[in-house]
Amino acid sequence: MRIAVLVSNDLSFDQRVKKTCAVLEEAGHEILLAGRELEGSIPYEGPGIATRFKLKHTRGVRFYWELQTALIKWLKEADVDAVWANDLDTLYPAINVGRKKGLPVVYDSHEFFTESAGLTNAPLKRLVWLMLEKMTVPKVGQMITVNDSIAQCYKDRYGIRVDVVRNMPVLSEIPEVEHRVPFEKYGVPTDLPIMLLQGAFMDRDRGTQEAVDALEEITDVRLVLVGAGIEWEESVQRVDDPRWKGRLHCIPRLPYDDLKKLTTSADVGLSLDKALHTNYQFSLPNKLFDFIHAGLPIVASPMLEVKKVVEEYDVGVVVSEVSTPAIAKSVREVLSKPKSHWSDNCLKARDHLHWGEDAHIILEQLEGAVKQPWVRT
Repeated sequence: MRIAVLVSNDLSFDQRVKKTCAVLEEAGHEILLAGRELEGSIPYEGPGIATRFKLKHTRGVRFYWELQTALIKWLKEADVDAVWANDLDTLYPAINVGRKKGLPVVYDSHEFFTESAGLTNAPLKRLVWLMLEKMTVPKVGQMITVNDSIAQCYKDRYGIRVDVVRNMPVLSEIPEVEHRVPFEKYGVPTDLPIMLLQGAFMDRDRGTQEAVDALEEITDVRLVLVGAGIEWEESVQRVDDPRWKGRLHCIPRLPYDDLKKLTTSADVGLSLDKALHTNYQFSLPNKLFDFIHAGLPIVASPMLEVKKVVEEYDVGVVVSEVSTPAIAKSVREVLSKPKSHWSDNCLKARDHLHWGEDAHIILEQLEGAVKQPWVRT
């Protein structure tokens, strides 16, 4: 089966889509991806073959109109047997063309899209996306999402089958690197314990600035921020603040394999998203599982799904609130215990928290989509 996989990003850093495509490819399917090309996009090396659209706009109404138009045109011309839509901003083209061509459609919602930070503060925009969701999701009749809490929300809203495929890494060997040494490549001294906060998009409400301010209370650690986004850029402007005494370091977004080496050699991983919106409240960030697979103890915000994982497997400390004093207190608590205590617990947890645990659901969803009423057999 030839499967069209639709995304609204440039595919450079979307590990979930790459892992999904790998599962489908291993099952004998041919993968054709469609996304967009951005300035600085790195070459896509698979799985599958990617088509990238050069769009004039990068955000707002004009961007989404241009994206929908490009995806619909590409799908109409593509010789495919099924469509896989990632997130709500690709679902309309999938449904529109899929129904006309009699193709099964699978929908993977990577987040609780209509409850995201960018929409809950913009009622009119949210209303438009809610209308689009109500037009499309019930028609699909089934979907995938990233955790139980979001799955239940969609079940309650639409009464459809919702399966969970968590954003967990593939079970693999931990990179053999010396403690902290990989940071030297990026100009980070290794004389003090290293707190690591990573994120491809460090936008508002990710706890970044509170983590930076914590350097004033924890004077014997370094903080390394790896990623991009508004709060990462603002932190770059704060690197030379004399209060940190040179202990704040900002590294631009890295390829996944390079990032893994840093994650493995750090001392504490920070996951500090704030539960200010329903989407964040129920989110289960990729970095949480990346830290666990690296044997890295976590200081985490008290979000429902995150708290459940951290406490069940004893892989770190959950802060009482995302504030500078609470972060400082929790980091001290983590560092007060032997590194082996945390790494042993993380390694036990990773045997249960890896991509292979949920990967079978991807193929089950594809089988279910074949039964959609418009599909031509």
